[in-house]
Amino acid sequence: MRPADPLPIDAVLAELRAALEEGTRAVLVAPPGAGKTTRVPLALLDAPWRRDGRIVMLEPRRLAARAAARRMAETLGEAVGETVGYRVRMDTKVSARTRIEVVTEGVFTRMVLNDPELTGVAAVLFDEFHERSLDADLGLALTLDATALREDLRILVMSATLDGTAVAALLGAVPVIESEGRAFPVETRHIIPDPKARIEAVVVAAIRRALAEETGSLLVFLPGQAEIGRVAEALDGSVGGLTDIAPLYGQLTAAEQDRAILPAPPGRRKIVLATAIAQTSLTIEGISVVLDSGLARLPVYEPDTGLTRLETRRVSRAAADQRRGRAGRTGPGVCYRLWHEGQTASLKPFDPPEILAADLTGFALDVAGWGVTDPDALALLDPPPAPAWNEAMALLRAIGGLDGKGHITAHGRLLARLPLHPRLGHMIALAAAEGAASDAALLAVLVSEHGLAGTGTDLGARFERLRRDGSQRGRQARGLAGRWAGLVEGRKGEASGAELGRHLARAFPDRVAQAMGGGRFRLANGRQAALDETEALARAPFLVVADMTGAAGRGHIRSAIGLDRETIAAEFADRIATETELAFDAAARAVRARRRTRLGALVLDDAPSAIADGAEAARLLAEGVARIGIDKLSWTREQRALRARASFLHEALGAEWPDLSDAALAEDGALWLVPHIAGLSRLDAITPDHLAAALFDLLPWERRGRIDALLPSHFAAPSGSHVPIDYGAENGPVLAIRVQELFGLDSHPAIADGRIRLLLSLLSPAHRPIQTTRDLPGFWRGSWKEVARDLKGRYPRHYWPDDPLAAQATNRAKPRG
Repeated sequence: MRPADPLPIDAVLAELRAALEEGTRAVLVAPPGAGKTTRVPLALLDAPWRRDGRIVMLEPRRLAARAAARRMAETLGEAVGETVGYRVRMDTKVSARTRIEVVTEGVFTRMVLNDPELTGVAAVLFDEFHERSLDADLGLALTLDATALREDLRILVMSATLDGTAVAALLGAVPVIESEGRAFPVETRHIIPDPKARIEAVVVAAIRRALAEETGSLLVFLPGQAEIGRVAEALDGSVGGLTDIAPLYGQLTAAEQDRAILPAPPGRRKIVLATAIAQTSLTIEGISVVLDSGLARLPVYEPDTGLTRLETRRVSRAAADQRRGRAGRTGPGVCYRLWHEGQTASLKPFDPPEILAADLTGFALDVAGWGVTDPDALALLDPPPAPAWNEAMALLRAIGGLDGKGHITAHGRLLARLPLHPRLGHMIALAAAEGAASDAALLAVLVSEHGLAGTGTDLGARFERLRRDGSQRGRQARGLAGRWAGLVEGRKGEASGAELGRHLARAFPDRVAQAMGGGRFRLANGRQAALDETEALARAPFLVVADMTGAAGRGHIRSAIGLDRETIAAEFADRIATETELAFDAAARAVRARRRTRLGALVLDDAPSAIADGAEAARLLAEGVARIGIDKLSWTREQRALRARASFLHEALGAEWPDLSDAALAEDGALWLVPHIAGLSRLDAITPDHLAAALFDLLPWERRGRIDALLPSHFAAPSGSHVPIDYGAENGPVLAIRVQELFGLDSHPAIADGRIRLLLSLLSPAHRPIQTTRDLPGFWRGSWKEVARDLKGRYPRHYWPDDPLAAQATNRAKPRG
């Protein structure tokens, strides 16, 4: 073993070895720079309890797993794959000599599911557990369960910022060992960005400032690959011939990632443009300056649509501190933060555990494969949210992975053997039965490994490029596809573009999409998304969408394959429903029938049809009338008056009288009208006779007799006239009558057994209002003389007595005789 520089973790290694000698579980809390990742596994190699068993250490990312294995192998003076090796997706370097295996968390989940006893494994080390990935949480829960079969199995949880007490309690009150970190002083400088400027422009300006102010290499944190590409393009050729630009993100090849983390050659500087992949788990040599945009792109799962979208968010304080610490790993450094200093306190303390915001379909299948139907039975720090769990269970039942009771099926066990999302596993399994597992598996690799064969939207075109790709990554992708196909014993087959669409539609039936015009598409799950109209796929009548970003209604399709109508009909015959749909057409004021064939929210066929359901048509017609207005019905004058009288009694005397106002009759979709318009579909077909029948139900004859007594439709005037009373007026019942017809009347006209006075609108002989009053006797004795004087001047041929109480009422110019 080569001599290594001392690290803070060395001070607690003896305590750690003792804890795992005396017991089988422990928690190690060690800040970044302590050296836990590369020192702890080596320190446990000579532990007596290990015998000849392997030490398996989990890392959250492939880059970290390869880097950790390489660093430990260098310490031993060996090549990777001898004593120390690694297993990651698309790349494995182990041998019969390997005793320390560094694996990604997803790889370990497959290991323990395939071998619950973890045969040949002496210890499982969970590194960087504070990141709380879904695979790490599940891996720990399954490992704890496995100790029922393996009491000698050692479990060590290692973390930089973890609440060690909570994890220790989960493990069973085990020892918590704490190490100091090794961090050189880091000066923090804040750059307040222009809120109107693009993040790339702000970052480029900050990089140029840092290059001028500081020496050494830079590590720049950006939210995603797109921003990295734009910043690299802006810097290209403008930072000097002795400065290299090195992107670092998950979709790069292993060689490209390794080049980014290796130190710059002597006399040169390096600018590493990285996502959160460089936040933890590895040291990039030569970095003394960190520039933090303060942003990260995180997956957010939407259970209602079954989609995971990427959302750019502010980092947590813990993440910001980890990024800052990267500047002080090998010496004093500087961190430029692109936000106001006061904003740091408002950042969330930690990133949420992935289990609270992730698609749980694979998790649920693994849990079922472990023999558990209730996640509460597992040792989890956080239970999965009910909406995401229920959505996952529903999807697994729909693809046949689980039975009705939540138990895994034979098909589900086949899917569980495949280390990929159950949707894609389902696609491969169905293709295997047709001899096309190889093509489906390669398509699954293309969907799950971003950036393979380019970044174009058309997966069909990228699939063809991937089949011919001679690069190392292309060969690795085809090798991985071959291994997946072998797991379901599929035969190699050739696929046309249409068949690729059929395969992908089996994985994403809810994302079959129909063109709406202008590059916009509607998905079967009801969501909408768009393509640039210049894309060839924008002219396709149907697509299968594999990936999209953006909020509901404003989504952007990132990858898809064209699909034809015939394939949809063949694949989803059991999901396609044809039915006659009735709807009220407000413009035509009629109910229309259309025969529609649907797949979820998609309308595959749409044509006019005859109305067969008269009762439903009547209900929809009534609802439509309620929406456009009850007053649009052909009420007679007498019917309107009756409604007004009943509504007035409702207001004046209470609920014993029905409210027949327009607003009241429009409530509940005008259901009162439905029994009387059966067989009708047009508003203009509803006649006064239909309305009379409906009013009879609303106000039977026995009630009408009472209403006539309480609220007579007409007033018998002293002149002998029968004058109609207006019950629909805003201020209560109104009697509009010529003043001459009330001569001699010394009491005010009233209704409802004298309890309600009418509002008199006293008219001139020309039927123009001259006075309104609720006190006729007071009017005669008060302002009449002045009114009469005016009337005499305007209507001299009419009779205007000085004493109206002694005069005879008349409906003529003058009283008879």
